[in-house]
Amino acid sequence: MGQDTASNEDDTETDSTEPALPPLALREALPGVVDTTTSLSRTLSDVAEGDGPIAFDAERASGYRYSARAYLVQLRRHGAGTHLIDPIAFDDLAPLDDVVGDTEWILHAATQDLPCLREIGLAPRRLFDTELAGRLLNLRRVGLASLVENLLGHTLAKEHSAVDWSSRPLPEPWLEYAALDVEVLPELRDAIAERLDEAGKREWAEQEFEALLDFTGPAPRTEPWRRTSGIHRARGRRQLAIVRALWNTRDQVAASRDVAPGRVLADSAIVAIAANQPRDRSALRALSVMRHRNARRHLDEWSDAVATALNLAESDLPSTTPRYDGPPPARAWSERFPDAAARLGACREVVSEVAENHDVPAENLLAPDALRRIAWEPPEPPTAEAVRQTLRHLGARPWQIDLTAQPIADALAAM
Repeated sequence: MGQDTASNEDDTETDSTEPALPPLALREALPGVVDTTTSLSRTLSDVAEGDGPIAFDAERASGYRYSARAYLVQLRRHGAGTHLIDPIAFDDLAPLDDVVGDTEWILHAATQDLPCLREIGLAPRRLFDTELAGRLLNLRRVGLASLVENLLGHTLAKEHSAVDWSSRPLPEPWLEYAALDVEVLPELRDAIAERLDEAGKREWAEQEFEALLDFTGPAPRTEPWRRTSGIHRARGRRQLAIVRALWNTRDQVAASRDVAPGRVLADSAIVAIAANQPRDRSALRALSVMRHRNARRHLDEWSDAVATALNLAESDLPSTTPRYDGPPPARAWSERFPDAAARLGACREVVSEVAENHDVPAENLLAPDALRRIAWEPPEPPTAEAVRQTLRHLGARPWQIDLTAQPIADALAAM
């Protein structure tokens, strides 16, 4: 699961008075890495002869590489065992996709792995996401290690989640870690599925899983350079222009080298350069943030970017107010858009009440972005049917619409 640790966090807490849980261990010997056409053929044969759903996982090199490509693919199926595939050794894994066909995939935090798996020719027709299912069950912690501990009674170490999976050869402890991540998924899937059935939430989960099938990655951000850490210290439009120019240049350099942008030039360096507004290459090189070898490696590019920003006409400088794809951040509503803020507060209140009544997190009952958008621009008149249509347009699933359309309509009508 690469370095996206939102769902892989070591979030377990144990009571020292209770006996320690046994660590999860491999059931078979650690398999060799599949990196030849011969070994891939054996994997295809094993998978075809197995039965039941197939657990998938992928490891990336976030924080080391610019790309989000998969550097290791793990799978496990009953009767087929565990297989560790090096996707770098092959043009793609379409032959594996053909063998898997419409067999159900088991993933944990599917949105993390689906984009990189699609890049190499793997795409599910059916899936079960153990993390998402855990959220629908309103479990307190849904990281893989926590679910394994709380539902299956084993500990699962996550100490290799942030390593550089693009390095070769991969050390054996890393490979064992990767194998364990899929070792447990089939059993975990069954335990969670049973709980979904008991809670009457299986249909909800099926709708959520189906919606994931077309997921190709997060939508591109508007003005992504504004996400630069510490950008609030940039004063005025000229300094913002320097931040933008350096961010865009860094992104191009990072992409060309396939290196994580932060390893090319740190965000803190970008902000410091913008604050100093160096007038030439010498002044730029003299800055303390340029002492690092990685930063100096592209000194000419940084100098050109700063010069371009300094020479921009006033009309071409970025606004101090970000552009948004949709409503502005809700934190600004109470002062500037009080009516919208009141609508949002009322909608949040009723959604929270419905969520509590059905024992599901409010953000899973209805996406916060959908809630903001319907409060920002509500249908007129705000009938239940109009709200249903709006929620459908915003991507809400049928179960979400059924539970929230009428309460939201009532709240809007009462404003």
